[in-house]
Amino acid sequence: MNRAVTRVRAAYARIAETDRPEIWIDLRPRAEVEAEAAAVPDYLPLAGTLLAVKGNIDVAGLPTTAGCPSYAYLPEADAPAVARLRAAGAIVIGTTNLDQFATGLVGTRSPYGAVRNALDPDRISGGSSSGSAVAVALGIADLALGTDTAGSGRVPAALNGIVGLKPTYGVVPTDGVVPACASLDCVSVFARTVAQAERALSFLADPAPAAPARVPGPWRIAVPRPGQLGELAPGWEAAYEDATRQLALSGAELKEIDLTPFTEAAAMLYEGAFVAERYTAVGAFLDKANGADETPAPGATGGDLDPTVAGIITRARDLPAHRLFADQARLSALRTAALAQLADVDALLLPTTTEHPTLADVAADPLGVNARLGRFTNSTNLFGLCAAAVPAGTVHGLPFGVMLIGAAHTDDRLARIAETVTTPPTHVAVVGAHLTGQPLNGQLLSLGAEFDRTTTTSPAYRLHALPTAPPKPGLVHVGPERGRPIEAEVWRIPAAGLGQLLTALPRPMTLGRVTLADGAEVPGFLCAPEALHDAPDITHHGGWRAYVAAQRRG
Repeated sequence: MNRAVTRVRAAYARIAETDRPEIWIDLRPRAEVEAEAAAVPDYLPLAGTLLAVKGNIDVAGLPTTAGCPSYAYLPEADAPAVARLRAAGAIVIGTTNLDQFATGLVGTRSPYGAVRNALDPDRISGGSSSGSAVAVALGIADLALGTDTAGSGRVPAALNGIVGLKPTYGVVPTDGVVPACASLDCVSVFARTVAQAERALSFLADPAPAAPARVPGPWRIAVPRPGQLGELAPGWEAAYEDATRQLALSGAELKEIDLTPFTEAAAMLYEGAFVAERYTAVGAFLDKANGADETPAPGATGGDLDPTVAGIITRARDLPAHRLFADQARLSALRTAALAQLADVDALLLPTTTEHPTLADVAADPLGVNARLGRFTNSTNLFGLCAAAVPAGTVHGLPFGVMLIGAAHTDDRLARIAETVTTPPTHVAVVGAHLTGQPLNGQLLSLGAEFDRTTTTSPAYRLHALPTAPPKPGLVHVGPERGRPIEAEVWRIPAAGLGQLLTALPRPMTLGRVTLADGAEVPGFLCAPEALHDAPDITHHGGWRAYVAAQRRG
């Protein structure tokens, strides 16, 4: 049995276990998918990778509904985005539910049912690429395709604890995609890690122009001025600040900018004339389905139309042309102001969204909740930028995510920075010359390390004074029968910094696992035993600082 068939069987077992039928519009029969998997050569780079596809993207042999059964058509061919992943060995498992006509950030506007959050079924999944995100978050699919006009490939990623990449406009073809706003739509990628998403994007993307040149040096990250994030869910601002600190610990330079152009443009996407493009996409179908030329009353739309979606789109029909030109002029000014602030940075770091509503919250205020969710995402495509949404921990047991936004064609660069956010600092234990105030402590600080706590090792170590310059101790593990606790400091250090420290570590020092008093094991400085024959045992002092103080007293 090849690995693709094994993966298919595991996925269908997971589908049965999770019992989330609302994820799917059309789930392919298991036997059919297994047969396709059996024919996939193992040498293909994505062999054994299961792909879920948002229901507004063509998959040959499955109806494209865009979340509206009466709109459905049967495509003769895969959309290029689907075809490229299939050519690399990916296997489509089915098409996924979405906010109808990709209009919404909530994941509840669908006649196929509201898509519940992967971790908390009382909360929304986010949209419009709701089913795609949840299929990945639950471990059913390895990759999923979504679309992103206003944040649909990023908000669901944040609310379900996964990665969502929104590439530069035009990098991935949108042929075979039912448009929301054709001038803004992007095909997006969901995965559980940045590396998985970036690899998928490498197969999806057309050759892109070179990224804007940058002066060598650490990453330069823009953050909003204090007070500009606006109201966030409890604990989210602190979680965002933790993400900024992690980037700073990795060596990034932070620069405060004025977020106003971004938030003002975000409000224009639905409140201004740009929503008229949604009517251009499917307005004629809605008018025909409603059987009238008047805006439908809530709950009175024809057939299987979602009333909120139909209302948004049909109200855009009568927007005057002069308003569109006025909004274009205003947007141009906001874009100029925004891009000027991003000219000397690699990315802007923001929370991906503002809160994690319940299904009841959205039912009570569908437009207000949706507007709040898009505060940070709506402007990205209006400004021609790319973005990566990544997990950044949890708040009150639910996922919290941040988003990196960068200039067009800096997709690869954003992925590199995103990995810094998603890779937490490593804890390292030091017992000698790297302690606070000691001669080598500056090495830790220069690598972005941050003090965590003072503790001791478990009672299984002995400490020796090595004849080195500068003087330093050698810590050796001897077991609890012969050892005793030794004073230690624990520091948080970026993974890259720990690698540099290890590279520069002189003999006889080594890096190994050190057991602390609470039983935790962390990397720490140890000594090769052969270096101890001329090194006095100083264990009775209880630590290096006490030994140094005793030496000074004579």
